[in-house]
Amino acid sequence: MARVLVTEKIAQSGLDELAAAGHEVDVQEGLSPEELVATIPGAAALIIRSATQVTAEVLEAATDLIVVGRAGIGLDNVDVDAATERGVMVVNAPQSNILSAAEQTMALLLAQARNIPQAHAALVAGRWERSKWEGVELHGKTLIAFDPYISPERARAMGVELRSLDELIAESDFVTIHAVKTPETIGMLGRDLLAKAKPGLRIINVGRGGIVDEEALAEAIRDGIVQGAGLDVFTKEPTTESPLFELSSVVVSPHLGASTAEAQDKAGVTIAEQVLLALAGDFVPYAVNVAASDVSETVRPYMGLAEQLGRFFSGLHDGAPDRLEIEFQGELASASTGILTLSALKGLLAKSSEGPVSYVNAPQVAAERGLEIREVSTATSHDYKNLITLRSSDHSCAGTLAGTGVRVEPRVVMVDDHLVEVPPSPNMLVVRNNDRPGMIGAVGTAIGDAGVSISSMAVGPSSEGDTALMVITTDAAAPDQVLTNLRQVDGILDLHRIEL
Repeated sequence: MARVLVTEKIAQSGLDELAAAGHEVDVQEGLSPEELVATIPGAAALIIRSATQVTAEVLEAATDLIVVGRAGIGLDNVDVDAATERGVMVVNAPQSNILSAAEQTMALLLAQARNIPQAHAALVAGRWERSKWEGVELHGKTLIAFDPYISPERARAMGVELRSLDELIAESDFVTIHAVKTPETIGMLGRDLLAKAKPGLRIINVGRGGIVDEEALAEAIRDGIVQGAGLDVFTKEPTTESPLFELSSVVVSPHLGASTAEAQDKAGVTIAEQVLLALAGDFVPYAVNVAASDVSETVRPYMGLAEQLGRFFSGLHDGAPDRLEIEFQGELASASTGILTLSALKGLLAKSSEGPVSYVNAPQVAAERGLEIREVSTATSHDYKNLITLRSSDHSCAGTLAGTGVRVEPRVVMVDDHLVEVPPSPNMLVVRNNDRPGMIGAVGTAIGDAGVSISSMAVGPSSEGDTALMVITTDAAAPDQVLTNLRQVDGILDLHRIEL
């Protein structure tokens, strides 16, 4: 059971899902920054919306934090870089409010084009101003697209013709903004760009505040360069002051894009599901700082095996090597295996790192260590349906899954080019020795004399026939004295105690 700290209101259905999984749901809304820093130690998950600021200071205090869940899309209130450095996963719910935000865009578009709020305010104030609030039709007007991250082919498939940003502002009658707030998008619609606007342009922003320079937009409207605007988001929120509020051709709302019962329910349930996956150590589809975009049903069962092989490989090296080659053979070769590489790195680096290593920061930790990583895919696998092999200049190991149905189990099937077959275990010994009679007995006796039971053993001779390798699983870790005694046995060439 883990403690899940929830600092903003999310749908009860999401809270119920977390509680049903056995976690402690700690709802504390309205915490100040100082209170959040004081409260977050001990929390494995933090769920927020847009008001809570997850700063580097908060993350430093969050000694047990595994995941930050944003019940919505935008992440400008989360220091994602600091979270990544600490191995904390950041997830959001990117599809939860798509429909609601699109509908809010259309509502502002129509309201601005037909001056609905202004006419309403006048009428309820006792003024019949029919001629004053004449609007424009949407029919026949131009709305085109700019997106530097989508290919022209994909755009055409959606019936969209892409333009540059300068072309878009010069040719459009309406511009609607749906971007997230990033260093690249802050102030994107500023004074210089707005000066190039097609006369009569109307701007709708239901994306994020700060993408439009509000001062520049107000100036462009006053100067007649831009006809009007509809804004749901603002540079500073909450806000009750903006130069745009003084302009009669501007329609505003207080960040209502996702404020529907349906969107809030979807966001709460989605973020609960993502947090549960993160706490279980599973792949999280909406993790924004994990370098793996997809996990197929072919790949998913091999995640645990890849991590175990990484830990096993670390034990062979008494730490981490300088170089790692990961080979995927069989059906895995045609799948997206990014999560398996992350799993192997997570296992490989876990024992030799001072801080936590996760799917999030494993590539960063590897880079800091100077670990060179090479991935290889081979469609053919002669002996196994799928095989994962880890190799360095000094050691190698390989594993697969054996069995069918509910009895699928991991197996280590090769160590240092010796063929073996043994299930991964918390406590293992790898012994390389001269291939001669009595060696198995000598090793077994040394382990038994220490009161440790052997659970399984696999022995594989070398292809040259002069050495053999024993991979042994035990019911408890072999004491240091056992290793000392074994190293003194004539014929034992190498010995590793491995704890998975």
